[in-house]
Amino acid sequence: MRQFFQVVGVAIAAFVFTSAAQQVGPYKVIKAARVGGEGGWDYIYADAAGRRLYIPRRGSPATPDVQTRLTIFNLDTLGLVGEIAGVGGNGTAVDPKSGHGYTSSRPISMFDTKTMKLIKTIDVGEATRPDGIYFDPFNERVYVFSHPTKDATVIDAKQGTVLGTIDLGGVPEQGVGDGKGMLYVVMQDAQGSVTAVDVKTMKAIAHYPLGDQGRCNGLALDSKNHVLFAACANSGNPPVQPAKPMMVILSAEDGKIVTSLPLAGGSDGAVFNPSTMEAFSTHGNGTLTVIKEKSPTSFEVEQNLETMNGARTITFDSKTNHILTMSQERGPAPPPPPGGGRGPQGTPVPGSFTVLMIGK
Repeated sequence: MRQFFQVVGVAIAAFVFTSAAQQVGPYKVIKAARVGGEGGWDYIYADAAGRRLYIPRRGSPATPDVQTRLTIFNLDTLGLVGEIAGVGGNGTAVDPKSGHGYTSSRPISMFDTKTMKLIKTIDVGEATRPDGIYFDPFNERVYVFSHPTKDATVIDAKQGTVLGTIDLGGVPEQGVGDGKGMLYVVMQDAQGSVTAVDVKTMKAIAHYPLGDQGRCNGLALDSKNHVLFAACANSGNPPVQPAKPMMVILSAEDGKIVTSLPLAGGSDGAVFNPSTMEAFSTHGNGTLTVIKEKSPTSFEVEQNLETMNGARTITFDSKTNHILTMSQERGPAPPPPPGGGRGPQGTPVPGSFTVLMIGK
């Protein structure tokens, strides 16, 4: 994921939605909860069984009054349930059976979901930079992905013990399992790919190249039909050609690309709803793209929905079929640097951190 957004001062702008054209469709923002709270953030995680929503927040030496903590919300009301002080990181994963949760921090934090107390920390070494995280109910294991080491640390969710690492062959982002012993992880490299992992042997058994698609951050899976949805920020040959965000749809069995469809922005996460046969991708420009699977070989863009500027990560509540994302308001952005390139972001508005609930 991209680096955490940090609060650095007072801004003057109010709630800002993207100005991109919105496509008519079945989905809408049904709730925007301005939950507030300062600090960095990255992933959002819905525990559908426990009815909790987890968002790690990170403090900064520049703002000593903002402390690192894991914020926990009611998944139905979006009201704050509690916080675990000192537990931060990028993302969260929960094993509903054992009641243990984990954050992709360094060291990794293991906590009790019922008492909301830290159980212990797990050392993963200085070279590892935990980023994405995924819990696989197939064998109750947690997979923590690291960019610089290009691997996944495997943890027994019940015991909190490290079982080993898996060489993924690229810079890993989002992972998803099929519930039957296969794990798929999308790579963020300039030339994107998906790595297929046999979780029983903890070995990568295949690498599926995505052609000229790169900077892929999101991955979703239709496990019934063995279809992967890789959300990629670039296609073609940037910067020679303008970046064209695309959803690459491919077979989970052999990596054969079925088709590619345009996304409304650069993705930072994707999910699939098997009840509606739809894949969702959220983007930093404040849009969400919905792709409908009409059949295992036929797909279409169903809707591009305006959400909130900066709402780039995503989670899925399988009980309600709701999508959740989050962002904060920002003031006007400073001008870009001379000669082009990405300019700095606007100053965050204190207290503006917002969780969005999306549904029909």
